[in-house]
Amino acid sequence: MRQNDGVNTVVDGADAAFEDSPTDRSTSTADLEARLIAAVDIAREAVEASGEGAVGEHIEAVVEGDCTVSHYFAADITGYRGWVWCSVLATCPPVDAGDDIDITVSEIALLPGSDALTAPQWVPWSQRIAPGDLGPGDVLAAPADDPRLVPNHIDSDSLQSESDLDDVSAVMLELGLGRTRVLSREGRDDAATRWFEGAHGPDSDMAGASKLHCGSCGFYLPVAGALRVAFGVCANEYAADGTVVSAEYGCGAHSDAVAPSGEGSPAYDAYDDGAIEIVPAAPAENAPTDNAPVVAESDTVPSDTVASVDAPTEAEVAPVADESASADS
Repeated sequence: MRQNDGVNTVVDGADAAFEDSPTDRSTSTADLEARLIAAVDIAREAVEASGEGAVGEHIEAVVEGDCTVSHYFAADITGYRGWVWCSVLATCPPVDAGDDIDITVSEIALLPGSDALTAPQWVPWSQRIAPGDLGPGDVLAAPADDPRLVPNHIDSDSLQSESDLDDVSAVMLELGLGRTRVLSREGRDDAATRWFEGAHGPDSDMAGASKLHCGSCGFYLPVAGALRVAFGVCANEYAADGTVVSAEYGCGAHSDAVAPSGEGSPAYDAYDDGAIEIVPAAPAENAPTDNAPVVAESDTVPSDTVASVDAPTEAEVAPVADESASADS
């Protein structure tokens, strides 16, 4: 018995003799693969018989191994652009040289092609979660081997057994320390990097526009521990209230900021009515000047002369009326 890709095939004496000849086996295998490649209709009928969707044109045939060939067809299915049908055909050498071979359909599958629209690669939930995703009622437990945390005030290398750890934990609780783990050096470095490069770090736009820094502000509450000299919490309700800020961060609400002079608007500024400001006035456009020409009385035109020029007299109009009357008669 010979096992080929999970399929057991009975080998009788003739087939055993066939296996003893590498040349004959190679020639026979190539012939079988050629027959499988040519069996496009069988592969298509198998996909159509499944009734899963329309089958398009034949794309290619790929030899997967000895006596196994995969036929790929275009999948004409709405919503599956670029997907292909895969029909896997298999066979085995005949017992007698003159016998026909039987072609078997091993499996049928709908697979995405090179230009298929597929879902993005799955990422575990622990790697997908991002800052800001935690909501009310959510539980986000730190892993037991979280490199950001270390036992509180404990040198684990000096402990000889679990009983020593239990004893130290009991003493910690009695002293009111409470926390069994605290930030490690790696955890502190990660937090400091995020805060320093974040929106409340020295490179932000707000800090660049301010001349004063949080380290000298009365609203600045330094954090405890190793990060005390570099970070604190803002206590100004009009600024970054309740947010960790860098000591080099700054804003316009600094406790030492000086308000500009005035009342904020010229309409409310104090007015000194005792001060006189002399402003040169420009000459009026229609005001007469000393060099303006004077019109003599002899140069004026009488009113009756103007009327005789503009309006026709009765003597000039009458002949026109008489001519029109004679023409009508």
